[in-house]
Amino acid sequence: MGWIGDSVESIRSLQIRHLLTQIISLGMIVTSALIIWKGLMCITGSESPVVVVLSGSMEPGFKRGDILFLHMNKDPIRAGEIVVFHVDGREIPIVHRVIKVHERQDTGEVDILTKGDNNFGDDRLLYAHGQLWLQQHHIMGRAVGFLPYVGWVTIIMTEKPIIKYLLIGALGLLVITSKD
Repeated sequence: MGWIGDSVESIRSLQIRHLLTQIISLGMIVTSALIIWKGLMCITGSESPVVVVLSGSMEPGFKRGDILFLHMNKDPIRAGEIVVFHVDGREIPIVHRVIKVHERQDTGEVDILTKGDNNFGDDRLLYAHGQLWLQQHHIMGRAVGFLPYVGWVTIIMTEKPIIKYLLIGALGLLVITSKD
């Protein structure tokens, strides 16, 4: 009876060790993703180095579901550039083209006006109440490249949260049940 009890306890110990190993592996994957994201933030100088186009306002150049890669540098922003900006009171950033840049002589600050390529008018209706221009601090980055359609994964998971939870659950189950 002692030998069987020791074997059962040994098997349980191995199972617990295996489960802990899988949990640590999952934690390392998540940590690696965060490190890569923070590294991209440092390299690109942008608080969000990758964004997904969520609307058709930039068609035909960028379509809903395209992923944009952003970079931010000290060069002055010019008309014609595609920028991603945030507006006070809005959670989701906006991807639009700069149509007008005005440098104030007294302060040297730059006022920026944007517009979606597929929109009729400029973005002043999208800006915060009473705001007519964007300033440099609103700009999150400049588009330097894109991948078409890859962002649909994000859009689907945002619009259908059940798919996100099923995917996360499946990935977690896969990590926990995989054999080394």
